[in-house]
Amino acid sequence: MKQVTISNAYLTLMVLDYGATIQKLLVKGDDGEFTNVVVGYNHPSRYRLDDHVLGASVGRYAGRISNGGFVIDRARYDLYQEDGVHLHGGKEGFHQKYWNIDEVDHSDKPFVKLTYNSKHLEEGYPGNLTVSVTYKLMNNALQVIYEGMTDRSTVINLTNHSYFKLDKNPYIDEYELQLNCPYRLETQENLLPTGNIVPVRKTEYDFLLPKKIGLQRFDTIYVKDIGNEKVAELHSKSSGITMKVYTNQPALVVYTPDDFPGICFETQNYPDAPNQPDFPKSLLRPGDLYNNISIFKFDLGKKS
Repeated sequence: MKQVTISNAYLTLMVLDYGATIQKLLVKGDDGEFTNVVVGYNHPSRYRLDDHVLGASVGRYAGRISNGGFVIDRARYDLYQEDGVHLHGGKEGFHQKYWNIDEVDHSDKPFVKLTYNSKHLEEGYPGNLTVSVTYKLMNNALQVIYEGMTDRSTVINLTNHSYFKLDKNPYIDEYELQLNCPYRLETQENLLPTGNIVPVRKTEYDFLLPKKIGLQRFDTIYVKDIGNEKVAELHSKSSGITMKVYTNQPALVVYTPDDFPGICFETQNYPDAPNQPDFPKSLLRPGDLYNNISIFKFDLGKKS
């Protein structure tokens, strides 16, 4: 397993080739001390046994797909499923693959680029698909760019699965969260979308104005406010760190696990879009470029 570290005056990023995984993201405070703002393991070998998809790149399709597959141009493609649900690319998604480290740049805007070639019918998906992720440090922000090209029509939905934790406290209940997402996707008990888009205002999912997370736990598909690239803001009074999330994707899956403190902001297309005709298209045709850009920006305020 290979590891790459890039850094600038504000951030230090450690990336693994396994799963194109963000292992650590260190934010430098005014006092010169660093805070690791993602949940992860110190030893890279632990990631092979990880079932939380910590910091990994998820594909070929992030989120859930129903019906055991999908149809493209009247051809059906069957996918691995458990209890009628295909999740995060199948039995062995991109987060369980070794990516190639293509380029490492240590300039004043350092970046690392990794690529993975997914063969035709890997996990049941059509097309030889070449994907890349570029992690770039721009002052106090981490930019994550996913790109993909295919030689035959396929579906694609990539995301990074980092769990953020902005301080050293053993909980995230005191964090202030604000989401620029006026709607969410209604889901069934198995968390597959019903196809309905419902407002969040005056419900338990309403974080349109900043408020403490408290006891709220998420596995929620939010719909981005059209015309606003900023989708989320998270603040820890304890560390003084504020994280702002920007994306060109239409959805934000917010997820908090039951067994450790952390919060995931999965910037992506709608889950189950291949089987939901009214959802944004997830189809990638030969000659087209899949492009998913997200920015995680960190600001330092005063500690409480």
